[in-house]
Amino acid sequence: MAAAQHGVVTHRQLATLGFSRHAIAHRVASGRLHPVARGVYAVGRPHLTPHGRWMAAVLPCGPGTVLSHSSAAALMGIGLELPGTIEVSVRSAAPRPRPGLVVHRRPSLRSEGVGTFERVPTTSPAQTLIDLAVRSDRPQIERAVNDADRLDLIDPEALRTALDAHPGEPGVGRLKGLLDRRTFRFTRTELERWFLPLACDVGMPVPLTAQWVNGFEVDFFWPELRFLVETDGLRYHRTPAQQARDRLRDQTHTAAGLDHLRFTHEQIRYERDHVRRILASTFRRLQRKRGWEIRQGPEAP
Repeated sequence: MAAAQHGVVTHRQLATLGFSRHAIAHRVASGRLHPVARGVYAVGRPHLTPHGRWMAAVLPCGPGTVLSHSSAAALMGIGLELPGTIEVSVRSAAPRPRPGLVVHRRPSLRSEGVGTFERVPTTSPAQTLIDLAVRSDRPQIERAVNDADRLDLIDPEALRTALDAHPGEPGVGRLKGLLDRRTFRFTRTELERWFLPLACDVGMPVPLTAQWVNGFEVDFFWPELRFLVETDGLRYHRTPAQQARDRLRDQTHTAAGLDHLRFTHEQIRYERDHVRRILASTFRRLQRKRGWEIRQGPEAP
């Protein structure tokens, strides 16, 4: 049936296509239409796919209704739906209550906060993450943001920018707190000012900075240790082109016999003890390794 979306059609859509009440009733009686909600029918078979369930929840609630909260997250693959519950948001008066349907009346829901995903009207990825942040703990929010980035729904920088259009909205503050750690970048001077003391703390010599090594500019280089450190502004968001370039860099350095580490700006700023531990362990290993290479070199007996 042309009007069906994910196997679901409304009485209004059928009437627009020219079906009379008698014609609709006949198709219900013959098993071609199956009532699943007031004024909503499944086409052909009574069992709906998850997308069909979501459409059957959205359609009867009126124009402008969208899937939201945990249901929108489940649709996008960035969270789990509340068991036995479908959540929708409406801007106008809430529809008649239905078992298993949670309706959020949100007259201030912005037009940029809604759209469609896989042909289901839903809140946007940014709006969905804001809604999830209200009810989720930090690890859950982190996981949802990571999944949205991994699935190319929205990256951390775009999400952080989008939050500025939602001043005072519940959930925005929690997301900003998470993203402000992840999306900031040190300037070159700031990076050196924060990283160099960490290397000094574990007894490493002062490295060369902003050096070209094997055709790539690296942040910190210890030629006597044949060791370098590079830093990333983002922990999770890596485009395919960035990933390919990073692999090429790492492979080139490894082929040239160099050891290397990669830290994020967030780690250098907020996880300093972790960075110190990794640097200290690596430095001890390199001292043993390079010392062994000297003793076992060509002049050794």
